[in-house]
Amino acid sequence: MPPSAGSAAQPAVRPSAHAGSSVDLAEVASRARPVVLAGERLLPVLPALRPLLPQGGLRRGSVVSVVGSTSLTLAMVAAASAAGSWCAAVAVGRPSLHPEAAVELGVDLERFPLVAALPGSGPGGWSWVVAALLDAVDVVVAWSSARLRRADARHLAARARERGTVLIVAGPAPCPNGMPAPSPNGIPAWPEAVDMRLTVVTSAWEGIGHGHGRLLARRVEVAATGRGAAARERHRVLWLPARGGGVAEAPKSEVSPPQDRSGRGSGRPDDPKPDQFAM
Repeated sequence: MPPSAGSAAQPAVRPSAHAGSSVDLAEVASRARPVVLAGERLLPVLPALRPLLPQGGLRRGSVVSVVGSTSLTLAMVAAASAAGSWCAAVAVGRPSLHPEAAVELGVDLERFPLVAALPGSGPGGWSWVVAALLDAVDVVVAWSSARLRRADARHLAARARERGTVLIVAGPAPCPNGMPAPSPNGIPAWPEAVDMRLTVVTSAWEGIGHGHGRLLARRVEVAATGRGAAARERHRVLWLPARGGGVAEAPKSEVSPPQDRSGRGSGRPDDPKPDQFAM
């Protein structure tokens, strides 16, 4: 049942025990307590991601777009959740989240509930749920709704600025004409301008040979650009995930991981299966 403005908080549900399942919106609001002073304008990110951001962290009140990688989207909230900030994810339907993969990237599942939403902008709809979460937590991660209107996107961006919450929108990049781009998994692009956009431009898995092997690590090139101080494009090559988990910077001297002939891991964005997420 979609949450309503007057719904009562439900008994506590531990997200770590139910990762990938949705929790009640009222429950999130009742449990989330800001632990970072509003005057502290930056939320931390993992060390390997800091060079991509002009201030080395997530600026409160900003809208950040992540294109081509669910792993990168979740890695962006790992340090903030580990530092005690409440983060939340919202999408239409019930995206499947594998807790082991999220933990491997450094996400604290105790502070990262997944909230399901209905299509549209009415009570219980995607825009309504995102707006409510922007009032309750430090970071909201959202996979855009196909029915998202430009007016709703502008309203959510303004609310994020007002509340000092970071809104991370995941999905494809918009078309040059500004219209939402099609996506193979049905997730459209955020229809408005963003403060920062991070895009996975190449991706290659290590460990797979010609019909054999195991996926051990993934080498990706990430491009970051945006407005203001973020206008200068930055590039970094990362292990995402690195061998043994987490995110690490890949030295330029390292040789690119081997690629198989099927095309898996050969410069494409996230493959949902090896990435262990279906969004």
